Amino acid sequence: MKKIGIIGCGWLGGHMAEKLSGQYEIFATTTSESKINDLSAKGYHPTLVDFPDHDITETMKVWDVATQLDAVIITVPFAGVRGAEIPLHERARNLLAFLGDYSGQIFMMSSTGVYPNIDKEFTEDDQSADDVPSERFIKDRFPKVNILRLAGLMGDQRLLKNYNISNLDLLVNHIHYADICSVVEKMLDNQSQSKVYNVVAPVHPNKEEIINAQKDLPYEGDRTTEGRTISPAKLISDLDFEFQYPDPRYFHLTKVSE
Repeated sequence: MKKIGIIGCGWLGGHMAEKLSGQYEIFATTTSESKINDLSAKGYHPTLVDFPDHDITETMKVWDVATQLDAVIITVPFAGVRGAEIPLHERARNLLAFLGDYSGQIFMMSSTGVYPNIDKEFTEDDQSADDVPSERFIKDRFPKVNILRLAGLMGDQRLLKNYNISNLDLLVNHIHYADICSVVEKMLDNQSQSKVYNVVAPVHPNKEEIINAQKDLPYEGDRTTEGRTISPAKLISDLDFEFQYPDPRYFHLTKVSE
């Protein structure tokens, strides 16, 4: 069985591990000692490690299984709010030290926050990874890294109806965790390298539409056609990808295939 490393087995990393565990032996990192037993009980091989964002840890040891892994998925963030504007270089340096001489397939979870907050539809060509500090830092060390720019993470209890939401007329860029997992699975099968994809549901309703749908209420307003939207067209074309959850209004509904 092939081996895969998931750096940051939190909410998203946990879903990825669950999705891939039937095909891969899972090696996962966590910053929480209390999660070690839980990850072990699931059959994973956990490592307790932290990647500080305020200083370089001189004692950071190389992950002892790194050279054995067929692929590595990095889910820990390397930028603060608004993606490209607050790069966390120290955290990235610590992680690079942890990976050592790893040379296999690698994925970095980035964010659609790398795009400016202006009203237009953005594609990957609008923002080169070389111009995004957090992405460039990883790419310089791993030129063949796959960079997935994730929209707002949703699914399970992460539903708009559960939050105090403002600006209800704004269009959303959201993605269900199940579709992220499917994208990664397909790219693993394809042995994809050096790809940059927007991973975002292709339908962009406004917040009020979503909340009403999740509360089983009608929506009687008109959806604006103007706003900041992120296009997944390249992902769909390159991977012949079909979203399980193309419309954020229905993220609360469980699909049979999950």
